[in-house]
Amino acid sequence: MSTFADRLLQFLTAFPLPAPLPDDVVAVSPYQETGPRELLTRFARRYYPDNQPRIALLGINPGRLGNGRTGVAFTDPVALADHCGIANELPRHRELSSQFIYEVVAALGGPTLFYQDFFLGSLYPLVLLRHGRNYNYYDSPQLTGALTPDIQASLNQQVLEVGLVRKVAVCLGRRNGQHLLRLNEALGLFDQIHVLDHPRYLMQYKRRDLARHVAHYVAVLQECRALVAGAA
Repeated sequence: MSTFADRLLQFLTAFPLPAPLPDDVVAVSPYQETGPRELLTRFARRYYPDNQPRIALLGINPGRLGNGRTGVAFTDPVALADHCGIANELPRHRELSSQFIYEVVAALGGPTLFYQDFFLGSLYPLVLLRHGRNYNYYDSPQLTGALTPDIQASLNQQVLEVGLVRKVAVCLGRRNGQHLLRLNEALGLFDQIHVLDHPRYLMQYKRRDLARHVAHYVAVLQECRALVAGAA
């Protein structure tokens, strides 16, 4: 029987690049590049070696300097090495979102315990760039419309093929949450969805209250854990 790692690797490495996109936006697949693919493979084999479904934490789409380099969602090179134990020769660049997420991971017992229950991913799994800078799938109506079929396919594959828990999911980012809630009405993938402020937003604008926001994340994720454990 295939493992969660096997199915995740198949999904990400095979996810297709889109047709040419509007607004000078370009999609890039880090999983088709040797370095990120190898790091992702090492990470997945270490933390997803079983067949257990995971509770999804879904971001927007990957950034070029975190996931785009490491292959692992919300995980910059520093977090990959220092928290996850995956040595790498990448520049020791730190991303705000990754710093916040690994505060949450530590509060929930560290990566081994965290990844036993949770999966970090994105609605759209490829990096989007406009004029070399990170871009979000919802930053223009034209881009959102062009990518909606691929986002629907991505969500269906992550839930039905990779193996995400359907009882509950967590969406990172308020605007992202609005889109996921609408998509979920059509696709019927999750019974309930918690929408949280995006880690980057919290680190950039609410850092003074960092401990409180980490505690809120932890409380929501513990609630999700208990809900899934109670349904088992």
